[in-house]
Amino acid sequence: MQAKVEICGVNTATLPVLKGSETRKLLEKARQGDSEARSQLIYGNLRLVLSVVQKFSGRGECMDDLFQVGVIGLIKAVDCFDLNQNVQFSTYGVPMIAGELRRYLRDHSAVRVSRSLRDTAYKVLQVKEKLTAKEGREPDIETIAKTLGIKRQDVVFAMEAICDPVSLYEPVYSDGAESVCVMDQIGDTKNTDEQWLEQIALQEAMQRLSGREKHILALRFYDGRTQMEVAKEIGISQAQVSRLEKNAIKQIKKDISA
Repeated sequence: MQAKVEICGVNTATLPVLKGSETRKLLEKARQGDSEARSQLIYGNLRLVLSVVQKFSGRGECMDDLFQVGVIGLIKAVDCFDLNQNVQFSTYGVPMIAGELRRYLRDHSAVRVSRSLRDTAYKVLQVKEKLTAKEGREPDIETIAKTLGIKRQDVVFAMEAICDPVSLYEPVYSDGAESVCVMDQIGDTKNTDEQWLEQIALQEAMQRLSGREKHILALRFYDGRTQMEVAKEIGISQAQVSRLEKNAIKQIKKDISA
């Protein structure tokens, strides 16, 4: 007996499976405007939706939401299927359902990524799946890039673009007592304790300067003015600006090293 699994209020264990001939007859009736046949066709292919949705699980998305999106893809397949084509409905329906799911995941990603990059990523996934089935092992990046006719770096960027974001506080290891998070594994070479102390010392040294000295240093090193421009704005000679600047820098160095 199949286990009962509820998705969107539907017991998947009781979903019917239509035969090829039944599907054909329902499609013909639906084309003639029979709404009941259309409904039976959709309900009779919900297992097809379920099989496709399962391939998109594990991405942090609600399965109910994915199932509903998959059903939209199924409805589009039912309404657009060409009876004159000599193919099974499932052959046409699976790509339609998968395409609808990919669009949903692309448009509802936590990180906004360009459509072109997303499209490249899904092409990479398709090629990867085909080559894996053919060769019995996963292809390397070079092989995928060559198959698609794109650069190796484009494959790497595309795959990174569709990776789900991870919280800095996501546990990556636990020994039962304490957990190690992603944050614990990240080093910061810019904002070290030593640099914080130097910044504080610099701010304190700046506070000891006179108002004119602070003004000169601000104009010179924050605004990027020349000594001549500073002299003109303050109303003193360039030589005086140079002397005040040197004295201020000398005093700051002395205070920091003290």
